Amino acid sequence: MKMNKVTVVLGAQWGDEGKGKVVDLLAMDADIVCRCQGGNNAGHTVVVDSVEYDFHLLPSGVLNKKAISFIGNGVVIHLPGLFEEAEKNSQKGLQGWEGRLKISDRAHIVFNFHQAVDGIQEQLRQQQAGKNLGTTKKGIGPAYSSKAARNGLRVCDLVSDFSVFEEKFRVLAGHFQTTYPNLNIDIDAELEQLKGYAERLRPLVTDGVYFMHKALNGPSKKILVEGANAALLDIDFGTYPFVTSSNCTVGGVCTGLGVPPSHVGRVYGVVKAYTTRVGVGAFPTEQDNDTGDLLQSRGREFGVTTGRRRRCGWLDLVLVRYAHMVNGFSAIALTKLDILDTLPEIKIGITYTVDGKPLPSFPANMDVLTKVQVTYETFPGWCCSTEGVRSFDELPSQAQAYICFIEKFLEVPVKWVGVGKSRESMIKLF
Repeated sequence: MKMNKVTVVLGAQWGDEGKGKVVDLLAMDADIVCRCQGGNNAGHTVVVDSVEYDFHLLPSGVLNKKAISFIGNGVVIHLPGLFEEAEKNSQKGLQGWEGRLKISDRAHIVFNFHQAVDGIQEQLRQQQAGKNLGTTKKGIGPAYSSKAARNGLRVCDLVSDFSVFEEKFRVLAGHFQTTYPNLNIDIDAELEQLKGYAERLRPLVTDGVYFMHKALNGPSKKILVEGANAALLDIDFGTYPFVTSSNCTVGGVCTGLGVPPSHVGRVYGVVKAYTTRVGVGAFPTEQDNDTGDLLQSRGREFGVTTGRRRRCGWLDLVLVRYAHMVNGFSAIALTKLDILDTLPEIKIGITYTVDGKPLPSFPANMDVLTKVQVTYETFPGWCCSTEGVRSFDELPSQAQAYICFIEKFLEVPVKWVGVGKSRESMIKLF
């Protein structure tokens, strides 16, 4: 029996690699575009006809008027954030999103008090350990904690009997109030707000498992999955504890959508031509110097969700190779190559050593990662603009050599190279 397979786009570093642009490119002829994990801690920017759209919960493919956008069960949804995001993008030109958005009835809900708890937890970490995790304070961790503790509430609860939902909500809110005595929750006001959202949400809700089953086993369809966050932020495989609270590697596609592994097709890893990280945590190739400042300013490296300044450094292929081990990338999309245009010399991290001994693999222990010494391969820069380039052959020979080195090191082909902000700036190599 012929099966449809999903094409997956995943971040291969610490996020902010430009996944939204790649998804926008692939979504142009997709039938369904899915989000499988994370929440509105994600930030994907898409530029179409010089208009910049910012997505946090909505799949980036919602701009395709012919595609269904699906938010899967693995996503945690802050309803005020969802509808506010839709309204902001509608003012920029997004039309008819309600008619093409579907939301899994099994998706968990992020409540306002989850967000308040997120902020309190960060304050406590700072006071007790002198170091917070650098979360977005969007309530993602507390919501996934409720899910794991089995006292969370799902979309299906909200759109069912509201009196039953209200009872469960009061119990959950009371649990957090007991745990955090300084937490201020206006339970009645939030319930009234949620009652209104339930009516707006009900037409969008579907049985996600059945929806995906029909899509995978019915007539031929192009199904695209947009990963949020990135491999090194994965709760299991990332730089723990400075990670997010979901599985943002390829396994999250199966658990977050109800997709059998046999239906996973091509997996594209999105890699920025250098490395960035928001918040705290180890960063071996970070350049806390003029080079880092130049990458930050030229790349306009500020978080889409928080506006925080991103830390910048050289491309780290030890890290990307580790992401490939976990995800099995079919090909790489290399973004923001043009940001390197003015550098006379460019480096790529290729090995880690600790106390003079090479590390055979990417370390799990963050205390070890903070001590690594990075060995670099150095390349001459091309010192000319690549922004107008639209084919590999048009790239300067030094830029071509940079790309070829990445392919050879990872043993993964580079399928696209980004030299600008719009989908048109993605050079397709094969």
